Amino acid sequence: MIYHLSLQTVGIIAGAFLILISLPGLFKPDLANVAQRFPRSHVAGVVLLTISLLWTFWLLATIEMGEFQAFRRPLLIALPIGYLLVLRFVDEFLAVRALGILCLLAVEPLLDAGFLRYETSRLLITGFAYLLVVAGLFWVTMPYLLRDQINWSARSAFRWRFLHGVALLYGAAMLGFAFTRY
Repeated sequence: MIYHLSLQTVGIIAGAFLILISLPGLFKPDLANVAQRFPRSHVAGVVLLTISLLWTFWLLATIEMGEFQAFRRPLLIALPIGYLLVLRFVDEFLAVRALGILCLLAVEPLLDAGFLRYETSRLLITGFAYLLVVAGLFWVTMPYLLRDQINWSARSAFRWRFLHGVALLYGAAMLGFAFTRY
């Protein structure tokens, strides 16, 4: 265990996150234009990649590496170098790739909190975690897919609101179970 978060805490964080992301899109479908500009946003890419760098650096500095302990220092040196190289040479869809990396980093605390828990409702959190794994892998390797997904969902106001409504209900269910079951 790296994070030491309870299932209730993770449920509250993940549920609140889903609700906070879905509410603006549900009530203001005009935000679809903002979302369509996200994949090519250099500023968003730098911010998200910096967050990913800090999170990964913290993980490398603090986790128990066992027999790979000798690799800690070279990895801690290579990580900022890789960060600078990515900023210099990866211009296409940097925001999407960085978001995919963040999704992959966020999976471990979600799965860790639900590990060896008996409640069936934990599957809401683990299902969300595996959805993040699949999305993160696709967005890192094929970042144009997020652009296509955003364009598809923004094609009509009904579709945009429906998808945000589903995310809102999923987040509300997570919050409800976090307060009543975990």
